[in-house]
Amino acid sequence: MPLLDADGPEPKVLLADRGYDSDHIRDEMEARGVTPMIPTRRSRKVQIPVDDHVYALRNRIERCFNKLKNFRRLATRYDKTAESYLGFVLIAAVRLWTKTFVNRT
Repeated sequence: MPLLDADGPEPKVLLADRGYDSDHIRDEMEARGVTPMIPTRRSRKVQIPVDDHVYALRNRIERCFNKLKNFRRLATRYDKTAESYLGFVLIAAVRLWTKTFVNRT
């Protein structure tokens, strides 16, 4: 998986939705030392339990991407290069982050 092979800290947990529930993904993650937190599909014969507290963190990530997509430039991918796209992602993230400090006393 290219994203896991990229530079950066080693992941400890994979948070994914039911669409990624496959034995291949689970086996590859466990071989890398990553704990897969993927709810099992209803059709799976053996239901694998998921830590609900850890899986609830996925909702925060989904909400963050939803807020970033409200910036039209990010959602439609107007930028042609990866560097300029990343630059605007950082600008959008800073704008969202600073909203938490405005009008707070």
